[in-house]
Amino acid sequence: MTFETAFSLASLLAMAGWILLLVSPWMPNWSDKISGTVLPIVLSLGYWVLFLIPSVGGGGFDSLASVMELFANEQSMLAGWVHFLAFDLFIGAWACRTAREKGLKFGFVFPSLPLIFLFGPLGLLVFQGTCLAHGFVQRRT
Repeated sequence: MTFETAFSLASLLAMAGWILLLVSPWMPNWSDKISGTVLPIVLSLGYWVLFLIPSVGGGGFDSLASVMELFANEQSMLAGWVHFLAFDLFIGAWACRTAREKGLKFGFVFPSLPLIFLFGPLGLLVFQGTCLAHGFVQRRT
């Protein structure tokens, strides 16, 4: 499988998960299982496989210049993309599940989902702000 094919496959899997999140009010159990567990695990396994394939590129994580060099490599860039897809989908599913458990209507959660998908941490901040604005505070147990 080429990296381009892997990119397309990973993107399609993630998109299927996001579509399930958008219909989660009507099928919460399936959405939780597929978007919150199965697809992030499948994407994470794909991410791990990318590390098993020997890479020819350089770079590293010790400086911005090293990270830029690392992501100039097609394989490393794909790994970064799959990482992004897996974690953002997991957080989107967590937001839907958390809102449902707290009794927060989906209409209030919905605006944060595209932000989580496109901008990750910004969407998480919007979701947390929405919970706070509606009197739901995250408690640690």
